[in-house]
Amino acid sequence: MRHWILWAPLGLFLLFFGVVASGLISPTDTQITSKMIGKPVPAFTLAAAVPERPGLSSAALAQGKPRLLNVFASWCIPCIAEAPVLMELKRRGVVIEGVAIRDRPQDLQQFLKRNGNPYASIGADPQSSVQFALGSSGVPESFVVDGKGIIRHQHIGDIRPEHIPGILAAIEAAR
Repeated sequence: MRHWILWAPLGLFLLFFGVVASGLISPTDTQITSKMIGKPVPAFTLAAAVPERPGLSSAALAQGKPRLLNVFASWCIPCIAEAPVLMELKRRGVVIEGVAIRDRPQDLQQFLKRNGNPYASIGADPQSSVQFALGSSGVPESFVVDGKGIIRHQHIGDIRPEHIPGILAAIEAAR
């Protein structure tokens, strides 16, 4: 009988470890829901991040046409992977606005030269204040904004080819 009691703590530890590991391997909820969905884009005005594109303001996002607001940076590796997909979305008629966080104009220009420029405008967000106001936790991250400036959809991470139908559907739903 005593022999069994000595192994009980190890058994309880293994049971606890198994429960935690199963929750980490296949969590019940993998969807992150933004608190900004259904709310207006926070008020902001950003200077132009590069000379060849105008800056960006929240007022420009409420001019009657849905848009994709993309938070990105030239130093972001997933942003490089996302660039061709953004070019495809632009080709399909999606208006894309950019918020460049913590970046230098010369680095952004090189990034856009190498990877293409799908942006109608790019605002410089050197302190990430607009990024944080949007509730964005990293780059890249994108928001579908309807024609009234209301956030209708949030996409966390890089947009991949398999995400294009969902982004197009969110843009269409925002009309």
